[in-house]
Order: sequence, then structure tokens, then C-alpha cells
Amino acid sequence: MKKEAIAVLLAGGQGSRLGVLTKKLAKPAVLYGGKYRIIDFSLSNCTNSGIDTVGVMTQYRPQKLNSHIGIGKPWDMDIMNGGVTILSPYLKDKIGQWYLGTANAVFQNIEFVDKYSPDYIIVLSGDHIYKMDYTKMLDYHKQNKADSTIAVIDVPYEEASRYGIMNTRENGQVYEFEEKPAAPKSTLASMGIYIFNRDVLRDYLLRDQKDPHSEHDFGRNIIPAMLLGGQRIWAYKFSGYWKDVGTIHAYWESNMDLIQRIPEFNLYDPTWKIYTPNPVKPAHYIGTEGRVRTSIVAEGCVVNGNVSHSILFPGVFIGKNTVVKDSIIMSNCVIGENNFIEKCIFGEDVETGENVRIGLGEALPNECNPDVYTDGITVIGEKAVIPDNTEIGKNVMIDSETGAEEFSGAKIESGKCVLKGEQ
Repeated sequence: MKKEAIAVLLAGGQGSRLGVLTKKLAKPAVLYGGKYRIIDFSLSNCTNSGIDTVGVMTQYRPQKLNSHIGIGKPWDMDIMNGGVTILSPYLKDKIGQWYLGTANAVFQNIEFVDKYSPDYIIVLSGDHIYKMDYTKMLDYHKQNKADSTIAVIDVPYEEASRYGIMNTRENGQVYEFEEKPAAPKSTLASMGIYIFNRDVLRDYLLRDQKDPHSEHDFGRNIIPAMLLGGQRIWAYKFSGYWKDVGTIHAYWESNMDLIQRIPEFNLYDPTWKIYTPNPVKPAHYIGTEGRVRTSIVAEGCVVNGNVSHSILFPGVFIGKNTVVKDSIIMSNCVIGENNFIEKCIFGEDVETGENVRIGLGEALPNECNPDVYTDGITVIGEKAVIPDNTEIGKNVMIDSETGAEEFSGAKIESGKCVLKGEQ
């Protein structure tokens, strides 16, 4: 059956700037906010906007993401005519290839698009945190008789050079696109959300595929080509909360935004719910010696220590006389007694022994990747085991699945990396 609009959701990114958090899974599958995964926000926006047909394009480490999405039931997309479809690279005519870029990912799945003969294609990213009604953007697109509409957000001038910048006329029509300009002419940053007329996009995807010099990317290639070709492109200004959680600092900061007294990003709005599969866990329990202040504590947690300004995902256990502050503790972590943990991110299923202290000392640059592990945040990869009496500094990276036997000593200085033995 024909659809007026369908969405394609780009969720194949590795997210290397999230370091060890994305060693085992794609960036859109990273946990967020106490119970969600990052991709839940784009999928929930589709549901709340009445977009019931979504193709999710996966590539890097897709297993956990595929399992999370399933048949789309949490987002009411388990339907016959449409729903959510996982689209991975596949072998075709004895030849197969990985997605070469965002535009190439859509081109390789053009048969999925054509199946529904939509008038409009909404292209989304699966790794941003925001709430948006796509129908309002689509109405704006129609009113302007646009060939493409790009969602933009006003960013501080000093940050504008990190983004693709849209330069517009007073009426909002885009006349120039600059990719990470050194001297930005405006502060309207692309959010990576596009609406295209299907016939126009199809034409430009075909042209782009034939260009051997193209990076096959929407921002770098398709949009500039459309501007050069005289297509009508408009900027849709978005004024709500939007965060690209593509770095350790941005991810930690965005999670901390949720636990302010009046959160900048409200997850409690009954008119715009964020949907996700719910874990089958009992209610959380605070023990007689447990204390929790200004924190998010999810289902199945047991707190016998002192937790402040932190986020605990489902199934976390906090031992007696343990202090957890300014930290993100992902699902099913077990933290022993007499621990001190400050400004840390724990991946799933991490275990610590007794008398462990993490987040101590001066925030020295990380020796493995000083651009990833910053701002004093120590990151522990999933399924790592931290032995008794260990002291760990700031900006430290502990590799996923690192066992207790792989710690060379009881003290890990700030800025160090602890890697698995086979690496």
C-alpha cells in the first residue's frame, strides 16, 4: 500500500569517539537515561509523529541493536503494512559491499523505499537525543514546495565549526552549505534530519552512485549537488533539546542533564513518550543503610550504599558503605562493599570487588586516546572485573571483558589504559 511518507533511519555507525563503550555494539545501541538505548528516541519520534514505516540501516556490530528492535512492538510497529524493517548490507548478483556512506546506504535499499511509493522520504540518524514532531517539519516542507528540507539548530558561534552549517536567506531557503567551516557565516547547524521528495532524491542518489570521487554522503555530496543543481532546499529551525552524544563527555553530560531538579530534557512528558522494551525486573530496593539523592534508579536495583547525582540502569547492585557519585552505571553491574566511585561510566555487567576506589587524583591525558577519554571521566568496558583493593585514577580506560588477573597492580594511575591480554 502506498505511503505518503516513510522514514529511513541510519544506525550503522561505529561511534569510535565513544571508545570502549562501542567496542561490542553500534553507537545507536548504547544505553542512555536509565532504561533506554539511543535509537529509542528516533524510533519514538516516528511513532509519536504517526510515521509507521521505518527502515533501520545497520552495519557495525548489529546483533544487540537487532535484538533490541525485534519486530518493533514497543513502538507499535509490529504491523503488516509497514512497521520497522532491519536493513543490513547483503549479497546481490554475486557482488556485495558494505554501505559506503549515508547516501549509499539509502541507495542500496532503494527497493525498500520503492515498495511503498512514498511521496516523501524522511532520513534520520539513530544516534541523537531529541524529541521532534516530524509531521510539523513535513508540513513546512510542503508549504515551501521544497525539494528537500533540512532540520537545523542554532548553536553557539564558537561551536559552529564542528558542524555542517546551513547559510539561508531571510525566508529560510538554503543557498549554501559549509562542512565544518573554519569561519562560519551562520550558526545554523544541520541536525542530520532530512526530508526529500522521493523522485528528486532517487535521481540524485543515482547520479552520486556513478561518481567515483564521491564519499556518498548526504551532507558532503547530495546536498551540495542539489544546491548546485538549483533544487529548492529549506532549513527547518528546531528550538528544543538536541544532543549529539558522540563523545564520552557529551554522552556523560547529556545523561547528567536528566537528573537536574528541572531537567532540560523532560522524559516524563505523557504527551510524547519515549518507548523501549521494558526489562522484567522487580521494583528497585533501597536498603536500611542505603541513601539516594538526585539520581535515576531503574527497576531491579538494590542500593545498600550512598548514591548521588548518578544514573543506575536495571539490575545494578550497590554494596554497603559504597559511595557512587556523578556516575553512570549500566545494567546488571555488581559493585562491592566499601567502594568509592566518582565521575565514571560503567558498561554493562561490570563487577568490582571490595575496597575499590575509582576516579582519584589529577585528570591527566589518556595515553591510549587523549581525544576520547577527557574531562576526568573514567570508563570501564562491559564485563570487566575489578579486583579487591584496586585504586584507579581519572581519564582511565578499562577494556571490555578485562579480568581481575589482568591488573598488574593495585593502583592504576590517571590517564592509563588497561587492555585485555590478547590485544
